[in-house]
Amino acid sequence: MSSWPTELRLSRDRRTLHVTFDDGASFALSAELLRVESPSAEVQGHHPSQKTIVPGKAEVEILRVEPVGHYAVRLGFDDMHETGIYAWDYLRELGEQGEEKMSAYVAALAERGLSRERRR
Repeated sequence: MSSWPTELRLSRDRRTLHVTFDDGASFALSAELLRVESPSAEVQGHHPSQKTIVPGKAEVEILRVEPVGHYAVRLGFDDMHETGIYAWDYLRELGEQGEEKMSAYVAALAERGLSRERRR
C-alpha cells in the first residue's frame, strides 16, 4: 500500500522541498533533483531511451507547489518548467533513491560534457 504525505514544505530559499509521509519517513528533496528528474514527458520522454539530460539546474528554485487531486503535486520552477506532476509514490522514490539518481545525473552530464551550473 502507498504511503501518503502528511507535510509538504518548501524551504525559505525555495531550493528544497521537505516531504514527510504518514509512516514517519521524511525527505529533503533538492529543487535540482526534482527538476532534472521531472516526471514530465519533456524530461522523461515516452520511453526510457528518450530521457533528456537537463544541464544547468544547480541553482533552480521552486516557485509553486500546487495540489493535483489527492494523488500528486505539480511543481513550477523558476526556469518556467511546470509540466511535471509528482505523484506521492514518485516523491517517495526520489526520497529513497535521490542520491543514486543524482550520481547518475552528474555522470550523464560529464559523459556529455555538460555542467550542473547555468551558463552565464
